[in-house]
Amino acid sequence: MSEKYVQREHLEYPELTMYQMVEKIAKQLPQEPAYEFYGKKTSYAKFIARIERCARAFLRLGIGKGDRVTLCMPNIPQCLDCFYALNRIGAVANMVHPLSAEKEITFYLDISKSKAIVTVDLFYQTVKKAIGAADHPVTAIVTRMQEELPPHLAVLYYLKKGRSLMKYPDGDNSMLYTAFLKKGGNMPLPEITFEKYRTAVILYSGGTTGTPKGICLTDLNFNGCALQATEAIGVVFRPGLSCLSCMPMFHGFGLGINIHTVLINGARCILMPTFNNKTYGEALIKKKPNFIAGVPTIFEALLHLQQLDGVDLSFLMGMFCGGDSLSVELKKSIDRFLKEHHATIQVREGYGLTECVTASCLTPRDDYRENSIGIPFPDTVYQIVAPGTDDVLLPGTEGEIILRGPTVMTGYLDNPEETADTLRKLSDGNIWLYTGDLGYMDEDGYVYFKQRIKRMIITNGYNVYPGQIENVIDGMDEVAYSCVIGVKDRRRMQRVRAYVALMDGVEGSDELKEKILAQLRKSIAAYALPREIIFRRELPKTLVGKVAYRLLEEEANREEENKNETDMV
Repeated sequence: MSEKYVQREHLEYPELTMYQMVEKIAKQLPQEPAYEFYGKKTSYAKFIARIERCARAFLRLGIGKGDRVTLCMPNIPQCLDCFYALNRIGAVANMVHPLSAEKEITFYLDISKSKAIVTVDLFYQTVKKAIGAADHPVTAIVTRMQEELPPHLAVLYYLKKGRSLMKYPDGDNSMLYTAFLKKGGNMPLPEITFEKYRTAVILYSGGTTGTPKGICLTDLNFNGCALQATEAIGVVFRPGLSCLSCMPMFHGFGLGINIHTVLINGARCILMPTFNNKTYGEALIKKKPNFIAGVPTIFEALLHLQQLDGVDLSFLMGMFCGGDSLSVELKKSIDRFLKEHHATIQVREGYGLTECVTASCLTPRDDYRENSIGIPFPDTVYQIVAPGTDDVLLPGTEGEIILRGPTVMTGYLDNPEETADTLRKLSDGNIWLYTGDLGYMDEDGYVYFKQRIKRMIITNGYNVYPGQIENVIDGMDEVAYSCVIGVKDRRRMQRVRAYVALMDGVEGSDELKEKILAQLRKSIAAYALPREIIFRRELPKTLVGKVAYRLLEEEANREEENKNETDMV
């Protein structure tokens, strides 16, 4: 390991809940801003008061220790208040995306057995229908965006959008958030107890392999992640520093890094309820955040924002990329962009899974190794095993990544079979998380992610890894991003197809296809070359901004089945 980078191997983890970790900072820094929403700042002292008022309201509603409440909101103050309020009383926060479809929300309510759901009036209609289809009674609590906006923006929002939503809520078992808060009154708050294995949060897997699974996470999981990330980042957090919190709270990366890690260090979260290129660029210019974290597509978009031309970004102290693989070519482009804008940092890639909250590995700030995702967080141990076995492989040998540490989930909600398949107790007596990802480690302990095992394409008996092909295609000037999939094929089992999203102003052509293939031939084996290249203006994305390769696979395989049926006729 480089002598430049020194990371403690072991940290101390206090027996405190997430709420207590934030409360501890609030006592030290009561007047420092905990978060900011469209310019309106809330101090740590006021944040704690808001949390406790919300906690009393939940208690009055009949929510107690162990009860589940679904939070279906974007990154707004009410979501933070509710999240930590539920933690304060020992209840469970069931985090879901507000843009989820009706049937998805019903599924989340049913599997979690949520007694209530908190949402925004903008999404109330969908939530109301979802509650109607749930297998048990659910109370809806409806918030309004304008309640937290500065006065001038609240008026504009009301005139533009909020006025049409004033009729909500209109259900029998629903109430406004303001009315909900008033009901709490002087309800006494319970004594706080820390329980190491108590489920505090339920997050959901992306559902790329079928029905989404509920991931049960504890206070220790989140606090451990925040403390480990603080150490691995290697930059001293202090009052006055800020993070642009655009990653959503229903996602481990957003909740664990963009929110909880920032708050327990006394810094400030700049809340962004929605993301688009224009507002993100404006926030960078106006708010000058010290830390930004996101998925590759967010940072790729930065490269093409004209509003950032000539802007000084020297205020940035950390840029962290996760949620999807960062290609070498994109990293080089981002680093060049940062340097041109006077930032003294480089983008640092992290790796992890929601099953361990979020990141568990990060590239050191002063010792980047090409294609590496860095070194494990303190107290997190990585090993590489032969796929389908528990046999540990030597450094440099590719296999499945497994890991253990204090951030690993307790299991999947009501799914013992999947839990047993993912969490395995080995001969060393430890519980290991089997990631389903391929990679290797070098002799210095640096980890190299190669591919998700289930994304592997098998063509003519050869294993093809889409990420390797995508890295080459993404490095071309004409290409914004790409996605490589396997399409069912009678002769080859699968054939390789590349979907390519082009830069603005670039048109797809046979000449460009040949240019892409020529570039691929320099670094990709002939059997792995795409048989088809399809140009699209844009590709479908998941709720957190990853390319939704499963949707492309389903679309392509439906086309193939229809083609085969036509051929038979």
